[in-house]
Amino acid sequence: MSEKYMSDKTLYNAYFVVPPEVQLLDFAGPAHLFYEATLYGAHIKTHYLSMSTTQEEVTCTGVSLAGLQPFQNHELNSGDLLFLPGLEGWMFTQMGYAAKNNDFLDWVKTQYANGAKVCSVCTGAYIVGFAGLFDGKKCTTHWKYMDDFQNRFPKAKLLNDRLIVKDGRLYSSAGVSSGIDLALFILEELYGPLFATKIAKAVVIYLRRTDADPQLSVFLQYRNHLDNRVHHIQDLLAQNLAKKLKIEALAEEVHMSPRNLTRLFKKVTGITIGSYLEKLRVERAIQLLSDGSKVSSAASACGLQSSNQLRALLKKHTHSLPSDWLTKMS
Repeated sequence: MSEKYMSDKTLYNAYFVVPPEVQLLDFAGPAHLFYEATLYGAHIKTHYLSMSTTQEEVTCTGVSLAGLQPFQNHELNSGDLLFLPGLEGWMFTQMGYAAKNNDFLDWVKTQYANGAKVCSVCTGAYIVGFAGLFDGKKCTTHWKYMDDFQNRFPKAKLLNDRLIVKDGRLYSSAGVSSGIDLALFILEELYGPLFATKIAKAVVIYLRRTDADPQLSVFLQYRNHLDNRVHHIQDLLAQNLAKKLKIEALAEEVHMSPRNLTRLFKKVTGITIGSYLEKLRVERAIQLLSDGSKVSSAASACGLQSSNQLRALLKKHTHSLPSDWLTKMS
């Protein structure tokens, strides 16, 4: 588990709004990911809210969802998560939708002003759009509604072909299943990439993010496979960057010969063990430098013998020097 996960005992509240005609997977997917995270020690409490001040039950695709709490009974704080799942198109495209839900939209704006993170899944972006929060902000929604969304919210900076978009405390995702990716993305922010990988593995999720998505941590890249032996090696490498792990010791961990492990790792990840380790070290070094660590300390923490070795590694992979990252964060 990541160092951040081991030390973070903060209680995070995740509020899921369940509108009429909700797309079930839009909230059930992320909610289950958070539930799974709690089984691994995460401190996340989920709440399910109605968009109505009186209705505590909604129906979608013949399924009734009861026990919802009225939204106005809750005041979110800084760091809380507010999920707005998608709903059937005929609901939000009808005339007067915004006026009909004006009280709820005002409530959403207030929670955002309070410091909450607002997360839309699929067509839940329309709710954020009607609240005016996407004005001047980058976002995405389901591909089928791109033109309509841009026409309705011309001030929004709508991005095509993006699975997840983050702009400050506003998060949006493209479709039903991308809400799961968004939940993993947020778990990575809260508890670190190794923890997010652990949850993805626990529910057997194939990571679907692409190069067009927000920068994906190398700790989550090259994990789109189901080989537990290689996952174990990747965990060992990520958790022991400061140590020099010999290929013989790694192979012994998974009861393989060094030669077979080398072949298997390249086959399922598309990258060699050495190249993967270099990428891990580069990302970790950038994190440390960005946090103000000295070049020598960052090099040591990444298992490198000298500052010059770190400089060479950064130049090779990012065409930059340690001073460039220190300057960016100053």
